[in-house]
Amino acid sequence: MADTPPLKIVQGTALTEQQKKDLLHRLARVEGQLRGIQKLIAKAAEPADCDGIAQQMSAARKALDRSFVTLLTSSMVTHAEKSASVEDAVDRAKHLSAFLDKFA
Repeated sequence: MADTPPLKIVQGTALTEQQKKDLLHRLARVEGQLRGIQKLIAKAAEPADCDGIAQQMSAARKALDRSFVTLLTSSMVTHAEKSASVEDAVDRAKHLSAFLDKFA
């Protein structure tokens, strides 16, 4: 992301500024991993090189999965804190449950 200007973080009720910064930082690391994998693929010369590529792909996939879990847990905390009533909290929990069911 060195050649890309930093993203402007918009304030809202979805996530806190710190939660957004954490997620963006995690995704920037995944982006760096993916660029490294692309270089490894381009330079692969021996069959054994595929082992290193697979290992790096696995690490990137796990990092992206961890980002997803962080998004979900951050959403749960933020939505629970912003609930105006028990009924509102239940509705938000149902939404997050459907979110998890759909994307996990």
